[in-house]
Amino acid sequence: MRFGAPVWPFKWEEPYDGAIRRIRGLGFTAVELIGWKATTLDSYYTSQTIKELRAVLDGEGILLSQFVANPGELASGDAAERAKAVETFKRFADAGAELGTKIVNTVTHFPFGIKNPAMVDRAMVQEFTVEVPGDLDWNQNWLDYVDAIRQCAQYAESVGLKYSLEMHPFRYASATEGLLRLIEAVDNPALGANFDPSHTFPNGDFTNVSIYKLAHRLWHCDFSDNDGTNNMHYRPGKGKIDWASAMKALKDIGYDGVVSLEFEDIPGVSRGVRPQAGAYEPNVEATANVDREYKIALEYLTGLAQDAGLTVE
Repeated sequence: MRFGAPVWPFKWEEPYDGAIRRIRGLGFTAVELIGWKATTLDSYYTSQTIKELRAVLDGEGILLSQFVANPGELASGDAAERAKAVETFKRFADAGAELGTKIVNTVTHFPFGIKNPAMVDRAMVQEFTVEVPGDLDWNQNWLDYVDAIRQCAQYAESVGLKYSLEMHPFRYASATEGLLRLIEAVDNPALGANFDPSHTFPNGDFTNVSIYKLAHRLWHCDFSDNDGTNNMHYRPGKGKIDWASAMKALKDIGYDGVVSLEFEDIPGVSRGVRPQAGAYEPNVEATANVDREYKIALEYLTGLAQDAGLTVE
């Protein structure tokens, strides 16, 4: 098993070569790259930049554990919008394959593409709700979504990739049982989970139980902690998740993938130049406080992993 980190807590927006080197320098052996929007496929993830990024990855001896994509509304109620998102996903998958990863990732999607309020706002408002029309055909939207995800999974498989779906509050597959239902409905061996317990623990899923349930469909992990009331991403040990039992569960299922540490809500974190939700003001690049948090977390989780009998590369 490897411990890794995503680039975005260190450098929210591209370019990412410096963040890759910084993450490797902290002792991590894997890294995640991201395309926040489709336009980055033309503006940043060009053939030339991909060559340069691969040279950095190879030079640092660090694995690209997955490529995170944001292709658009795969659960839109509009067939043309869904079709466009599927085609954009294919372009992200092509870029991921060219970058050398084995996994392309998206979060799960909002039904009908209807945006929901951020869970972090729940404690700050008197009424926490979302308005939806009463005449929506929820069954048909589910079937349309399953079809869109199936097309994405089939394409990922065709270019030699696995497709990791990440559970997220208020979306299709917001918890473990929902994701398993989606995986069963899609019925493609390339489709599995990117497990981020900071999204599922506040929804009522215990982290170790989720790992046992996902078992051989667990392609990748993004680990961070929270207090169970929202989906903030803290350093493990700062919240209420039982990390020792999580590591034991990973050992019990024979997990040999990457545990990537995703801390989006810690002092000094990068949030880019655009306003972002979260507790801290944005930094174009993360401060030294973030390096400190990551070093502490790596030591802490490595110890728990070894105690559980996991081999850490």
